[in-house]
Amino acid sequence: MAAMTIARRRPGRPRRDQSRPTREVVLAAATELFAQRGFDAVGLREVAAAAGVDVATVAHHTGTKAQLYDACFARVFAAEQEVLQAAAESARSALTAGPQAARQALHDLVDVFVDFSEDRPETTALWLRRWLEPHRHADLDARYAVPLYRLVTDLLVAAAQVGALVEPIPHTTVRSLVWAVHGHVVALATADGSPARERREFRVFVHRFLDALYGPAGS
Repeated sequence: MAAMTIARRRPGRPRRDQSRPTREVVLAAATELFAQRGFDAVGLREVAAAAGVDVATVAHHTGTKAQLYDACFARVFAAEQEVLQAAAESARSALTAGPQAARQALHDLVDVFVDFSEDRPETTALWLRRWLEPHRHADLDARYAVPLYRLVTDLLVAAAQVGALVEPIPHTTVRSLVWAVHGHVVALATADGSPARERREFRVFVHRFLDALYGPAGS
């Protein structure tokens, strides 16, 4: 019987995760690298090495580096949109139940966003890297940030229209909450103390913030 020839991986290349589609493995590796270093400091060869594939495979699945960068934002956007859309729909259905139910729904919505951001810190890091150069890749905001802002802004406007709360500047309110959560995620990554305590205290803060704007959820 002829001896079986076993292909050997190149030294230093990590074994590719066979349990996930190749494109997902590439995007996960690229997202982490772009989040750590930004667009200019990451090359396709580095992404290929991190994903355990060759450069041709990266290009086949994602195209140019600019297209890969866009796909990383599309990936985190899709995950965030899924959880926020479900929470926003639940909140919208509570608007007609009165101010107390509406405020509780907003508390629940913010909790969903905080949970998502804590579980996916690469989302915060990826956006912060992009916002360091606000005039580059600005089209990414229009596709992958503005729709999520609008989702919650429209909810606040609808709540105000039915008299569930008073919100004169929904756009500013949403952006302020988003930036507070991003700051919290950064603090978690750099905190010397207890992460559990940081999470607990931030939730107390963000609920007090909502109560200051709209009144206690239970009142």
